[in-house]
Amino acid sequence: MSVRLIWAQASGGCLGLAGALPWHLPEDLRLFRALTLGSTVVMGRRTWESLPPRFRPLPSRENVVLSTGLAPPAPGVRVAASPAEVLAASDDFWVIGGASVYAAFLPHADEVVMTEIDARFDGDTWAPVLDASWRRSAREPAAGWSVSSTGLRYATSRWDRAGAAVADPAVPDPAETGRR
Repeated sequence: MSVRLIWAQASGGCLGLAGALPWHLPEDLRLFRALTLGSTVVMGRRTWESLPPRFRPLPSRENVVLSTGLAPPAPGVRVAASPAEVLAASDDFWVIGGASVYAAFLPHADEVVMTEIDARFDGDTWAPVLDASWRRSAREPAAGWSVSSTGLRYATSRWDRAGAAVADPAVPDPAETGRR
C-alpha cells in the first residue's frame, strides 16, 4: 500500500483561504496533474466542492470524496464515509486535501510531495506539520528557488517517512513536466 499526500503551501504553512488557493502557480498544477494522472485521488467534500465544475471529477483519475452525507455526485466518483473505508478499499492513492483529510491520512502516509511558495498569504487553512519521522529525499531545485511564470518563487520537495520504502521518486525531472 502506498499513501501519498500532495499539497502546495505558502511560507507559514497556508494552504488556502475561503475554499480556494490564494495564489496561481501553473507549474505546480502541471506537477499535480503529472503525478496524479491515472491514480486514485482522495479529497474531502469541501475540496470536491472547491474544484471548478469543469474539473469535477478530476479527469483520468478515480475520484474518492470523503463525506458522510454526500451522495455520489457524478459518474466516476466514489464516496467514502471514513478514512478507514478508503484504506480498506484502495491500495495506492494520493490525498489532495483539505487540511482535515491530510491530518487523517498523515499517520498512514509514506510519502509527501510539497510545493513551498516563498511568499506569505492570508489563509484560513493550514498544512500539517511533518514531524521528525519524515526525511526530505528530493528537492527541485536542490538549492534556491524556481521562478513561476507568475513571478512567485517556489520549490518542490519529496518527503519520505524514515524507514519507509518508496519504489519510485515522486518528484520527476522538471523537464518532464515543463516546470522551467
